[in-house]
Amino acid sequence: MNFFVAFDESGGSYYLTKAGTVSIIILSLAILFTIGFVSTDTTKKKTYSAKQLTFTALAIALSFVLSFVKIFHMPWGGSITACSMLFVSLIGYWYGLKAGLIAGFIYGCLQFIQGGGSYILDPLQACLDYFFAFTALGLTGLFRKLKRFPFEIGYSFAVIARGAFHALGGYFYWMDYMPENFPASLKAVYPIAYNYAYLIPEAVLTLVVISLPPVRKALSKVKELALDI
Repeated sequence: MNFFVAFDESGGSYYLTKAGTVSIIILSLAILFTIGFVSTDTTKKKTYSAKQLTFTALAIALSFVLSFVKIFHMPWGGSITACSMLFVSLIGYWYGLKAGLIAGFIYGCLQFIQGGGSYILDPLQACLDYFFAFTALGLTGLFRKLKRFPFEIGYSFAVIARGAFHALGGYFYWMDYMPENFPASLKAVYPIAYNYAYLIPEAVLTLVVISLPPVRKALSKVKELALDI
């Protein structure tokens, strides 16, 4: 374990070594390229094309870049970003549940490298806060065949699912880190309030943005290109 993860005695937490960071990057890339050899439909034996891999990689990259653009910092912690969950969520909507979950997992690995690897309380905590939570953004694939508002419903469900994993991790690991300005009377719902306080506003912002005619038209065109319609 010391080769990939080391323990900081002063802070009482684990952190990724350089070897650990490189390993996660390699693993993420390996999973992405493995998509090209995994059947997304066992009856049709349909595999990913180079175009689908390209769109998947670009969507993950766009989400990762936008996660650095903080629109508003919440007083209890967490930030509303520039619709950073949108593009990675599109993968499940375009290519199905399996592809969406894999893309979400890779995105979670990148988020973990970005900041989560610097403070690991426990392997389960890392999974709940990063790998499980961001993988949930691929759940849009469950709703892609709905006749009305398939992405909007799928995206909303995926964001709620992501928040549920964060909140569960909060109850297990972060209750002792509750900020002093958080109302003591609401301590029992601290992890829920903390996470959804920034996730829901960002989700609403994203839904408003994609409802704008120019954006809706642009996303429709991108979908046509992604699916070769």
